[in-house]
Amino acid sequence: MPYQPNDLLSRHFEESGHDLISKVEEQLNLVSPNSPNIPIYRDMILTVLRMAQEDHNRWNAKITLQALRELEQAFRVLEKFRGRRKVTVFGSARTPIEHPLYALAREVGTLLAQSDLMVITGGGGGIMAAAHEGAGLEHSLGFNITLPFEQHANPTVQGTENLLSFHFFFTRKLFFVKEADALVLCPGGFGTLDEALEVLTLIQTGKSPLVPVVLLDAPGGKFWQGALDFIHHQLEENRYILPTDMKLVSLVYSAEEAVEQINQFYGNFHSSRWLKHQFVIRMNHKLSDLALEHMQEAFADLCLSDHFHQHAYSGEEHDDAQFSHLARLAFNFNARDHGRLRELVDYINLPENWAHSKPQAQQRTREPSKVT
Repeated sequence: MPYQPNDLLSRHFEESGHDLISKVEEQLNLVSPNSPNIPIYRDMILTVLRMAQEDHNRWNAKITLQALRELEQAFRVLEKFRGRRKVTVFGSARTPIEHPLYALAREVGTLLAQSDLMVITGGGGGIMAAAHEGAGLEHSLGFNITLPFEQHANPTVQGTENLLSFHFFFTRKLFFVKEADALVLCPGGFGTLDEALEVLTLIQTGKSPLVPVVLLDAPGGKFWQGALDFIHHQLEENRYILPTDMKLVSLVYSAEEAVEQINQFYGNFHSSRWLKHQFVIRMNHKLSDLALEHMQEAFADLCLSDHFHQHAYSGEEHDDAQFSHLARLAFNFNARDHGRLRELVDYINLPENWAHSKPQAQQRTREPSKVT
C-alpha cells in the first residue's frame, strides 16, 4: 500500500511548540542516511512521542513496545528467507503420530520441499510437526506462540534460527498470512478454523493478496466437506457471501493434489499489485492475442471501465526493476469479486493461452511485499 504522510501528526507537534520533527529527522539521517523510508520512520517515532506526551496508560505502552519488538525481530530474521516462496500449513497440534492425517501432513511437507517451497507452521506438534518433519529444517519456518500448555516447538525447528516465538497472537497471525504464497489447511480445532476464515476474509476483501487456499483431508474424511456444506447452505444461499467467493478455496484428498494446486497457481501468475487505480498482474508468460481477445468478453465484469491491457515493464513501478522481465496485465479491477479474479488467474495459467507454447523455467522469486 502507498505511504501516506500523517500531516495531522506533524501539525500536532508544531502547534504544541515542540521542535521535534527536525530533531527526529536529523537522528534518522545519522542512522540511515539517504534512506527513502525516512518519512515513514519519522511518523513512527512521532506516533510514539505523542503517546508518551499523553501518557495515559502503562499497559497500552507495554502492549505497543512488545508488538514493536516482535515485529522488528520477525522482519530481521525473515529477511534472510526473502525471495523464497512459502506455504503456511495449519492443522491440529493434537493430531497423534499414528493418525492418517499425520502421515498426510508429512507427505505434504516433503512434496512442498521438493517443489522448493518453504513450509511455515506454528512450530508445534501434531500436523505442524508432521509438515516440518517432511520438509526438513532447510525448508521449514516455525512461528511459535508462548502458551502455558501444549505449544512447545517441534524437534525440526527447536533451537534453530528458523524458529520465531511470539507473545501476541495478532503479530503471529500477521506473519502467517504476510509470508504465505499459499495455505494448506488440515483438520483442526478453533485455531485452524479461525485461520481458515480469517485468510478467506482477508482475500475476499482485498486486504491480502490472492493466493491458493487448499483444504486437505484424508480420503473419505468429512471435516472440510461439512464446513463447506455449512458455508454453501448458510452463507452463500443467504447471500452473505458472493457465489464466486467459493472459488477462493479448494478441497483435495491427497498431498499430490494439494501441491499441484499450488504449483498450477504459479504456472504463469507471478504476483499482483495496485498501481494507482490500476490492478496489475505480473506473468511469467505473455498471453496470446487470441486469449487476450477472449478475456475482454469473458471477464468484462471484473473491469470498472475500459478493458484489459497487456504490456511490458516500463519503469513505472517503484523498486520493481528485478521483475522487468515479466509481462503485465493491467485493468480497472472492481476490487470486489476476488472469486472471479481467481477464475481469471486460472485462465492465464492455462499453457494454451500463452503466447509461447514452450514452457519457460518457472520463476520462484517472489517480491518482498506481494501487494503495494
